[in-house]
Amino acid sequence: MKRSNQILWGVLLVGVGLLLGLNAFGICHVNLFFRGWWTLFIIVPSLVGLASGKDRSGNLIGLGIGVFLLLCSRGVLNFDLLWKLLVPGIVILFGVRMILGTLLDRNGQEAMKRLEGEGGSIRYGTAVFTGEKMNFDGEEFQGAELNAVFGGVEYDLRGALIQRDCVINATAIFGGIDIFVPADVNVRITSNSIFGGVDNKTANYRNEAAPTLYIRATCLFGGVDVK
Repeated sequence: MKRSNQILWGVLLVGVGLLLGLNAFGICHVNLFFRGWWTLFIIVPSLVGLASGKDRSGNLIGLGIGVFLLLCSRGVLNFDLLWKLLVPGIVILFGVRMILGTLLDRNGQEAMKRLEGEGGSIRYGTAVFTGEKMNFDGEEFQGAELNAVFGGVEYDLRGALIQRDCVINATAIFGGIDIFVPADVNVRITSNSIFGGVDNKTANYRNEAAPTLYIRATCLFGGVDVK
């Protein structure tokens, strides 16, 4: 957990503790277990995520869902409306995130265009209701398209030869993708995720002279792990 997150959570816990103490001495009467209090488990982490600047769009979505559930619990809105709007809302949000991610990921787009323009070799890996394991020991790697739909893809680049910037487009829908990267390349990740996400477990290697691996992840009820 980053230091800023620790401070935010610490301030929040101190505030809750003070309220409990004031309630115990009868100084104030704040009901922490109001109707719909459970939605705070969605709202508060989303607010902390927004304050820390991490995955703002995903946290905005979480905040919107939490507030909507709170209003339904308080009787301001109807839960029937929630179920009617759930599927179209998810589809719309997913589409917006894909559009914004594409517009903002200029470096990744330029690397992919350069690869295609130079006739580079793009590898493909697809797993639908199955698993796929691929490695490229001793082979030159330039770019890939990975898709996991109700399945899993394990993509091992630790022994590959990466001599220039390259791109991996990874899409996980009700599935998972594990990407193992070499220790001597820079890794840049952009993510469009709803009810899923990307977990970057690399050592944050930074060397301007080294090639950069751009990973563009799209996750819907799925995940991409970069190791």
